[in-house]
Amino acid sequence: MDDRLILMGVIGRPHGVRGLVRVNAYTEDSAALADYAPLIDRTGRKFDLEWVAENIAQLSEITAAGPRRITDRNEAERLTNTELFAPRSALPEAEEEEFYLADLVGLAARNANGAALGKVIAVHDYGGGVSLEIGGSGAPLIVPFTRQAVPVVDVPGGHIVVDPPAETEAEAAP
Repeated sequence: MDDRLILMGVIGRPHGVRGLVRVNAYTEDSAALADYAPLIDRTGRKFDLEWVAENIAQLSEITAAGPRRITDRNEAERLTNTELFAPRSALPEAEEEEFYLADLVGLAARNANGAALGKVIAVHDYGGGVSLEIGGSGAPLIVPFTRQAVPVVDVPGGHIVVDPPAETEAEAAP
């Protein structure tokens, strides 16, 4: 069972005075975020959510005594920027030729000749396109995650093939 936690959404600012919150869902369909409940925060607290309007939810904290609704604006405010995670095993299997970006972390990175470059240690997405950070014996190598720079992604085989742009290789050289 894969128990890695995958970021699924973030609680935003409160909406109104009765504990409702805005939620930014990272699922393909925002409404599907509720299907992954209970969602877990970084401290291990568990939450259930019920959508009441687009991007606005009623949260309940799952406690040993059962669900406890968040009904107070002040408590909702304290949850602002709380990241919500689901176990990787809760996500559906990816289709053939598809994968989750989180599944790339830990894959071995090789060049086109098969020489080891290191491992994927992070996937970055700052809005201008996804990039992979590859850690090895030297400085980390950052490559754009495009078909040209990463022509092979073999998640079941545990590796990717990297053909970094010339300027990337020049930056990584000592």
